[in-house]
Amino acid sequence: MPHGTQYHGTLGQAVIIANIITITHTSNMRTRVKICGFTRIEDAKAAAWLGVDAIGLVFYPSSPRFVDIAQAQAIVAALPPFVTVVGLFVDENPKRVEEIVHAVRIDLLQFHGDESPEYCESFKRSYIKAIRMNAGTDLLVVASYYRSAVGLLLDADDPLAKGGTGKGFDWAMIPPSCPLPVILAGGLNPGNARDALQQVRPYGLDVSSGVELAKGVKDADKMAAFINEVQSFDQSRIN
Repeated sequence: MPHGTQYHGTLGQAVIIANIITITHTSNMRTRVKICGFTRIEDAKAAAWLGVDAIGLVFYPSSPRFVDIAQAQAIVAALPPFVTVVGLFVDENPKRVEEIVHAVRIDLLQFHGDESPEYCESFKRSYIKAIRMNAGTDLLVVASYYRSAVGLLLDADDPLAKGGTGKGFDWAMIPPSCPLPVILAGGLNPGNARDALQQVRPYGLDVSSGVELAKGVKDADKMAAFINEVQSFDQSRIN
């Protein structure tokens, strides 16, 4: 996509939002928290009341955390106001994506496969793009390629799975600055959340297996501990 491309409508708004977020991400900005892979209503409600910013619903059939439309509708209907619902897709047929986003209240799309920018943009909705980090990843080049995204979610590169593995990656691969907001994922848990924030200073953290009892079953105590670590770190920067 050429650098001179002019954006219009929803896509243009997404680019503007991303730029504003990048500019205003000062050292005192609150870190956002997304917990992904909900399959049960009670877990999503608990996360919301604990103060999570966003919940992730996985629409990837091969995932152990997969939810169908009926499950997703029930979870979303149980949420209080001001909780962002993120729909996760992996190289999905566009018609299936459209079917889901028309049936379920999804606020933000997350593409976790090998989707092109043109594919991601085709739904005319704000999206984040997951990037599998390895030694050959040039995040600045990736950010330019997916410049229409509102953020990049950085995850471990596992050839056998598309996220949710509980595996981390070397945070030193992340450059000190990125044109798009960085959402850090991969192997996070209450025990390393503070270290991740201290080293990377991301816009947000995304956790799944690190706050679970079993795949798709969240642990309220672990979710509380994770959110508390983030809030404590943010408060320490203000003080």
